[in-house]
Amino acid sequence: MELEKVLLRKAGEAVTRFQMIRDGDRVAVAFSGGKDSLTLLEVLLRLRDRAPVRFSVCAFTVEQGKFLRPVEPFREYLSKRGVDWTYHTDNPSLRLLEEQPDHGCDLCSRFRRRAVYQIAKGLGANVIAFGHTADDFCESFLRNALFTGRIGALPPVTYSREKDFRLIRPLVYVTEDITAAFAAETGAPVIPCGCSLKTGTVRRTLRDLFAELEKEHPHLKSTLLSAMGNIEVSRLLDLRYLNLDANQEEPALLPVLTEWEPESLGSRTPSAT
Repeated sequence: MELEKVLLRKAGEAVTRFQMIRDGDRVAVAFSGGKDSLTLLEVLLRLRDRAPVRFSVCAFTVEQGKFLRPVEPFREYLSKRGVDWTYHTDNPSLRLLEEQPDHGCDLCSRFRRRAVYQIAKGLGANVIAFGHTADDFCESFLRNALFTGRIGALPPVTYSREKDFRLIRPLVYVTEDITAAFAAETGAPVIPCGCSLKTGTVRRTLRDLFAELEKEHPHLKSTLLSAMGNIEVSRLLDLRYLNLDANQEEPALLPVLTEWEPESLGSRTPSAT
């Protein structure tokens, strides 16, 4: 399937470039039931069976009272895929929704993060995978630049505060048109979150802006992602990176490795979930 090949190539490049997954890892996928997390889970299951290192995959869902339909139908789907799935109802989040129905994304995210670490620890995972896509990275970059006065985006790899979990985003090079098409091909029940349908938000404004610009510039997101990995610090205004007496050397770029790409992923005996 051509779409699957594209996904594996893009995710494989991200996993290799940023050293996201290593031998012996247990990867817990943050599974919301939406198109992005579904695609992430399926991609990691395929990479698990072909990768040059051995790792296991499990999944979890945090119920914060914002799903538009019951998530329970995924139990049968994930069971057929052989995925160990934990469905966790987060009572503090439900109380927050009841007591502060207009709370912002930051507060909700803080509650979710606490639950995520608790669940991942119970699953014996040392890696947590999130389904943020290229769209999310681009929107984060513009949101920071335009509304917070910082140059930054989502990190492809980072660590929890206590360094007990590696947090990864393997879909950094995958746009949402690809995840939508792939999710549709799987035939799995996709369940959106109510937050994704909100209007009048900065996120919605940026999405609409991208949609309008991409009518004339269809490769806009790819170009912006390339820019995030090709920073000319000597051409910015941050004094920490400026040498006012001499020319600043350009930073060396990370090499692009290919051992995770589909052409070099030889099939092998699938590992346990």
